[in-house]
Amino acid sequence: MAFLALVVLCYLLGSCPWGYWLVRLLKHEDIRKVGSGNIGATNVWRTYGRGLGIPVVLLDVLKGYVPALLGMLFLSPPHLAGICAGGAAMLGHWRPVFLRFAKGGKMVATCGGVFFGVAFWVAISAGVVWLVTFLLVRYASLASILAGIALPVFAALYGYPLSVIVFGAGAAAAILFLHRTNLRRLRAGTENRFHFRRTAASA
Repeated sequence: MAFLALVVLCYLLGSCPWGYWLVRLLKHEDIRKVGSGNIGATNVWRTYGRGLGIPVVLLDVLKGYVPALLGMLFLSPPHLAGICAGGAAMLGHWRPVFLRFAKGGKMVATCGGVFFGVAFWVAISAGVVWLVTFLLVRYASLASILAGIALPVFAALYGYPLSVIVFGAGAAAAILFLHRTNLRRLRAGTENRFHFRRTAASA
């Protein structure tokens, strides 16, 4: 019963559409109608700059980290509980109940938060992959895809439980699926590079 209650709570936490809410509150606009139409941090940053982009990144990371940490601390086995709670938050981020289950974000920042909670060094290592890729090519989508693929690899290399490795593989598959249009644009050479300024480019 406690496990089910935690999963429901974490889904609700993950459903908090911070990008949508902050843009509504501060800019009086609907983030779903600008840029790429995505509510995640990349589109917020591209469209409104780092003043809104950074808070959305941090809040999206936290809504993965807090559920994972709650699972790790209060239920057992810790890693399995953490990834179940974190996975519920990721599901909420993707299909948020507060937006009537409409399309949410692509789960990258929230997934990073989950791994910070259950497998810290995996999160750090995948974050390095993201950062190096991004600095080299300026494609946030490619950086996210490669960082996602790195999750199960690092989890295995660092000797984390099988549940964490499998969860990492599932997260990588989900990130690939949610970036499928970005992959098509990358192959076609039409993907937009990320610039640290306000633009209307798609994420």
